[in-house]
Amino acid sequence: MSSCIIGWAHNKFGVNKDQSSENMIAEVVEKAINHAEISPKDIDAIYVGTFNNGFQKQDFHGALPAVSQIDLRYVPAMRVENACATGSAAIHTAMNAIEAKRAKTTLVVGVEKMTDTSSKKVGDILLGASYRPEEGETKGGFTGVFATIANAYFQKYGDKSDILAKIAAKNHENGSINPLAHMQKNLGFDFCNDVSEKNPYVAEPLRRTDCSMVSDGAAALIIQDIELALFAKRAVAFRARRHVNDILPLSKREKTEFEGARQAWSYALQDAKINLDDLSFVETHDCFTIAELIEYEAMGLTKLGEGYKAIEEGWVQKNGRLPINPSGGLKSKGHPVGATGVSQHVMSAMQLTGEADEMQVKDAKLAGIFNMGGASVANYVSILERIR
Repeated sequence: MSSCIIGWAHNKFGVNKDQSSENMIAEVVEKAINHAEISPKDIDAIYVGTFNNGFQKQDFHGALPAVSQIDLRYVPAMRVENACATGSAAIHTAMNAIEAKRAKTTLVVGVEKMTDTSSKKVGDILLGASYRPEEGETKGGFTGVFATIANAYFQKYGDKSDILAKIAAKNHENGSINPLAHMQKNLGFDFCNDVSEKNPYVAEPLRRTDCSMVSDGAAALIIQDIELALFAKRAVAFRARRHVNDILPLSKREKTEFEGARQAWSYALQDAKINLDDLSFVETHDCFTIAELIEYEAMGLTKLGEGYKAIEEGWVQKNGRLPINPSGGLKSKGHPVGATGVSQHVMSAMQLTGEADEMQVKDAKLAGIFNMGGASVANYVSILERIR
């Protein structure tokens, strides 16, 4: 352990017509600093995660926190980007600075403003996280990329559309009690399983309920050197953290196996000196329901092709053997790309400190987090535990 989360903030994800990225950053930065009970003058470095890539004209997000916090004016600040794993990349960059002794107290912000952009343009922007020479013309955009993964999985292991619907229903049930979620509605299995006017195919076999939503949102963390963090009001330590990259083109990999994710999980669990069963819950990257299904297998919860058991037998329900996405996940909470990894860490820290209110997982002691960029290309795993 070298670093701890000592404070955080998270705005409500969704369609935010009232705030720009700058406004959302200002909101969560002020709240995170207050939650950590520090002064802006204590911050040694700032890392802002945003994908952007054309969602909006304002760029140079690393410079935005200081606009609203004048005491951050001369603090080194930078933007970090790594597709949908941008938030976790920003966290790792902050921790690298701490471990290198270049900083003791860091501010990490994840933010994305997506809903000002047309659906068609959003789809094309997100395709930037795929291998454009081969996948850039995929019908259905980034959803189409994951539809090819789902079709390959179904061809190998049989049609699992009902399993995907059960995953969606679970996450919407969890998200219905998350006040920060984009969609706070328990849709139920039947709605998620049926193809209808309100739940059409986006890219077959993926229905609308199989896809995370286009969202605006921001989240922030104060991450501090462990020696200082031991004097903080609360301290959630990184027992392990791992980043494993895989090859970008899907054509060069087995589509139905997230091998980079499997390695990241294996290394992180080894580093933490624990088994998967020791975890109290997991926040995982369900950008699409097929992703969560394959991630059950990648984390070692089931054998390859048997991920369906985890949802059918109730293992991943909130009161099950290993609750998955008690926050509602990306599916219900929303997926403002640059904010997602930071959000997952905020949600997990809330659980470990008993601050998750109705979302609270009983006796939460150890959290697992998986955040990925692209189709399991940039794979980040964190293991968190409260030490203060």
